[in-house]
Order: sequence, then C-alpha cells, then structure tokens
Amino acid sequence: MKLNSFSHLMAPGTIGPMEAHNRIVLPAMDMNVSEHGEIEQAEIDHYVARAAGGAGLIITGACAIAFPHGAASMKEPGLSDDKYIPGLKALADAVHAAGSKLCIQSTHHGKVARVDVANDRPVLAPNQPDYSYDMSALADSTPTELGKMGAATAGKQVVYREMTAEDISWLVSTWADAAERIAKAGADAIEIHAAHGYILGVFLNQRDNKRTDEYGGSLANRARLACEVISAVKERVGDKLAILVRVAGEEYGQEGGLTLPEAVEASKLFEQAGADAIHVTGWGRNPFDNFTDGPLPSKVGAYLDNAAEIKKNVSIPVIAVGRMLPKVAEKALAAGQIDFAAMGRQLLADPELPNKIRDGKFDQVRPCINCYLCVAENFFDDTPFCAVNPALGNEALLPLKPASMTKHVVVVGAGPAGMETARVLTERGHRVTIVDKADRLGGTMWFSTMTTPDNERLLRWFSSEIKRLNIAVKLNTPATVETIRELHPDHVIVATGAVRPKPDFPGGDLPNVQTGDTLRAMMLGTATAEEAGAVLSTLGKLGRLSGVTKSPEFVRQFTKFWLPMGKDVVVIGGSLVGLELAEFLAERGRSVTLLHEKQQLGLPLAMPRRWTAVKDSKDHGVRIHRNVKITRITEKAVEWTEGEQSFTAPASMVVYADGTTSAAPLADELRAAGISCDVVGDAGAVNYIHGAIHSSWKVSTEL
Repeated sequence: MKLNSFSHLMAPGTIGPMEAHNRIVLPAMDMNVSEHGEIEQAEIDHYVARAAGGAGLIITGACAIAFPHGAASMKEPGLSDDKYIPGLKALADAVHAAGSKLCIQSTHHGKVARVDVANDRPVLAPNQPDYSYDMSALADSTPTELGKMGAATAGKQVVYREMTAEDISWLVSTWADAAERIAKAGADAIEIHAAHGYILGVFLNQRDNKRTDEYGGSLANRARLACEVISAVKERVGDKLAILVRVAGEEYGQEGGLTLPEAVEASKLFEQAGADAIHVTGWGRNPFDNFTDGPLPSKVGAYLDNAAEIKKNVSIPVIAVGRMLPKVAEKALAAGQIDFAAMGRQLLADPELPNKIRDGKFDQVRPCINCYLCVAENFFDDTPFCAVNPALGNEALLPLKPASMTKHVVVVGAGPAGMETARVLTERGHRVTIVDKADRLGGTMWFSTMTTPDNERLLRWFSSEIKRLNIAVKLNTPATVETIRELHPDHVIVATGAVRPKPDFPGGDLPNVQTGDTLRAMMLGTATAEEAGAVLSTLGKLGRLSGVTKSPEFVRQFTKFWLPMGKDVVVIGGSLVGLELAEFLAERGRSVTLLHEKQQLGLPLAMPRRWTAVKDSKDHGVRIHRNVKITRITEKAVEWTEGEQSFTAPASMVVYADGTTSAAPLADELRAAGISCDVVGDAGAVNYIHGAIHSSWKVSTEL
C-alpha cells in the first residue's frame, strides 16, 4: 500500500439495501441543538458539512424513539410522532443533495434518560441496580461544572422501574413505529443502539441484568429484547432501510460487563434477527472513571481487534469505531478485518477529511488532538465545540470570506495562535510574514508534544500548511519595534504566548527551580547556565547543535532512557501543564511529588480527559497533595503546609508549573510607535490551544 493511498477507504460499500460511495462513516455524536424534538437548521448544516466533505454515510446523534420519554436531552431529535417527520425529511434531502447517505440512530436511554429523571418519571431498567458508581473523580470537577451536570436532571435522584412484559411489548412496537417514520422521511438506514448503557445495552450484560425470566440469565436471553426490536424493525421497514446495530465489543471497568466472546455471540444473534451490519463500539461502565476507555477512547484503533473478531463470526458488514485514523482504517480494510470505518471526532475537526484523502491531500487533513473538549459539553447538555475547528456548530463561518483589500501582516510568534492566524489570513488573500525568536515552529505547543503526543500531529499539520501556502517565516529573529518596522507591515498580530515567571516563594530563585519557560529553553538548547545550570544548559546546546532535539518523538523516546535531572522532582501547580508534566516525569523513573494550592487538578483539561489524567498520574506513582501552601524551597527540598500540618519532600529539581499569565508588552510598544496591531492567543488570555485557535479566528477572519 502506498503511504498516502486510501483506495480501500474510498471504495463503495453496501449495507443491506443501501450503497455508500465510500467506507467512511460519521458515527453518532450528539449536537444538542434540536428544539423539543424538532430538528433545527443548525443540525442540518452540521451534517451537510460532513456529507459535502465526502463521508459516505452520515449517522445522526441519538434520536429518542419515545421522545420525550427515554430521552437524555430535550435537545435530542424525536421519533415518537409524525410531526417530527418533516424535520427528518429536510435533513435526509439535504444530506442526499450533498452526496451522502443518511442513517438515523434510534435510542431509548433507559437508566440514563435524564429527561425522565428531571420530570419525576422512573427510568426503565431490567431490574433495580445492585451497585453504585465510584464518583470520586468528581472531586476534580469545579462547582460550576457540577452544577451544570446536575441541571440536566434538575438535581433529582434516579428512580428505577423494572420493566414488565407490557413495557417490553411497548418498547418493541414503539421502536418499529419510529423506524417507519424514519423510512417515511426518506432516510437510508436506521441504527439500533444496543450499547453505552442504554436500555438494550443494559439488558445485554450480566452486571445490569439480573432478571430470572426469559430476558435474563443466558446470553441468548439477555440478547432477546434487542433481537425482538431488530426483528420488529426488519419486518416493518427491512425492504426500505438498512438496519445497523451498535454493540459494545467489550465493556470496561466492572466485573460482569459484556465480554468479547459474549459480544460475538450477540452479534450472531443480531444477524439472525435481521441486522444488516454490526457497528462495534466500546463502553466504560463507570462514566466518571472509564470514559476514555469507552465510548470515547484515547487509544488509536481502540476497538479494531474486537471488530475484527466479530467480523470472523458474522456474514454481514462490520463497522469499527474508536480513533480509526485514516491510515489505521485503510490498513484494516485492506486486511479484511472490517468493512467500514467510523471517524467521529476526526470529522468534527475536519469535515473535508474524506475529500482530502481522496484527492491525495492527506497532509492537509486537520487532525483531532483528542482533547475531549467536544464531548465534555454533552455532560452539560450543551453543544460541542472543537479546539482546532472554530466552525464546528457554526458552519456559516465557512467558506472564509476573501479580504476586501490585501495587506502585509506580520505575525509575531510561531505558536498555535500565530500559525493559525497566518494560515487563515493567507487563505483569505493577505500576505503574511511570521517572526519568532526560536529556531523552530510551535512555540509552547512544541514543548507540549512531550507530554501530549497528539499535539505533534497538529504541529506537523501547521508546518505543512505554512509550507503549502508559501508563508514567509523568519526564525531566530527577536521581534522589536525596529525589526518589525523594517518589514513594512500594514498590520501586526502579536501571538507571543503567555509568560511563566519564577515563583515568589522563599527560595524561588534558586538554580534548582525551573519554570515552563526555562524547561522549554533547556529542551530547545537555548537556556543559559543561570537558567538551567551549567550541565543542563550545555547538554541542551549540544542537542540543538546536533539537531536531535528537533524531533519531539525522539525526545519522548530518548528521555525514557536518559533524562538529565536528579531522582526527586517536586512539581508545584497541578493545572493542565503541571499534572501532565508530573506523569511524564514519573513515567521516566523520577520520584514525583505534585503540590497544588487548590482542590481541582488538571484545569482546564476537559473533564473526561482530566479524570483520566489524575488517575494515570496516581497509577504512575505521583504523590499528589491538594490545598497546600508552599512555605519555602531549599536547594534539596520543598516545604509546605496542609492546614495545620507541615510537610517536606526531597527535590533535586523543582518545576514551577503555576503562575502562567497573559502579557503582550510588545503590543503596547507597537501601539506607542503608531503601528496598528492585535493580540491573539495566550498573550491576550491564557486558554491554551483551544483559546489560541479560536481567538486567532476572531481577528484573522475579519481583518
């Protein structure tokens, strides 16, 4: 297979009576923009953008078969009444006009039906649950976040209702009625959701389903309800719609969750009942502890092996989801492991991904950085947004409006804000020059790739785009009023990033104390002996001169074997940077103590990623102390108090990862010199990659 050839992904594929023009599927991701069950134009625009971008099959977010009963949100599309058909038809017509097929995902959320809880209705379940979730991860959610999560259920407690024979009969017939409405709307397929803790999914596993009738006990009994739904839908609309069934190939985090052998047997039963395809996902049983295991995994190709095993045992197409990056998907298709690949967050980040890989422009695909900001909004019943794609949820921002008059714009800073500003301005027709004092692109984002490898994919994309657009770049060039004036700009964008001063604790100026800025300088080989010490600064310079430190992947791997710092490290500050740095150092054999002056760790990481980061840090042996007050730093230790108690930790190195602030003194100097300028990114407000890219759009789309 050629490196950037995607012939298998681009080949047409058939599911039941439906043929898609390629094997790329947009899986269900809730947008939460419907109004009382009615599909709104914003939702249509969202799906049309992905259809026009080339995805062969578009699957909507969850649509409630009995809306508002069994719904997770009042912003979820409804399937329970004919009044919802016109909206569904408008969506189907628009997706078809854009060249893709449309599948409506049908659900009953069962025990996680937040609308039922908020309205004092018991939620449907196989039986009364005999367990509760460990919710200790919520200690790292802010009061505001907890309030927003609680608002989705009006702060009420769940009351369960064990399903009766009448309830089961009602559910099956209601699902068939919903399928008929989907067919009348002109959609091409229905997806029956039998995973993710929804009603059919909890009947499937032994931990939730303790029934002793024909719907409990054996796997065949536990799959019976889903099979009855599939059969009823098949009988009603099987000649009109392809029938997809979504099942977890595995459930993580709790004994008694669905296993792969059980998922294989269930898939065989689903095929016998009338399913035209199996969509293999995963599910973390505790959403506060296992969410990055499933349904939104952090691992690339997370469920591919499970999908491949299911494919060996069924004769209908199998769809794999779970960070199916294009090259991973192409390889799996070529090997016959799967038949279709679902790419969710990737298509949020770049709706044009299918068209770009079809046209041999793989390097132009804007990558998802796996930051979980999009999905975190679903915990709040809100609309997802994307760190790297400001047009998500606001598709009217594209196409970019051409500049009314071409200007020469100098962008100071080659971090994410500066590079995105330069890219957008150039796409709009301006002439751009990037200036940066460092010897490489990336700014602080380059350093972040050490702890967050997904950021390296974004850095490579930016570098490729700057080359493609022929944007002038001047590295190793400090920016002053004089050097900028020499470039004769019409306008200047200051994207110099945040500042990270040394701490003002007693001992904060000692040579064993590093900040994010001095660590970055050390890695880049630009640190002075005063900043990093004679040995570290010399080693850094040798790395820079040899060129080896220009490869983030090399540095990540090399530091697993050799890291020029002592054994005991204290990291002060447990926000995003400090938490991830502490885990990075612990992975490399350092004894790490993390001190945080507040309660919540990992801010502003999105909640699911934050919860996992805290858990992973603990698993790697990081000793975490919250609500501390630093007393002093010495050449060998850090002293602090927690309440009335005093503590000391040995420290051959102290990393101060707190105190990050915005500052743009250059902008003040430029304005004083009569040069017009704007400030973007962390120089204006510290919001990391998301803030950098979104703030750059506010300026660069209007200049």
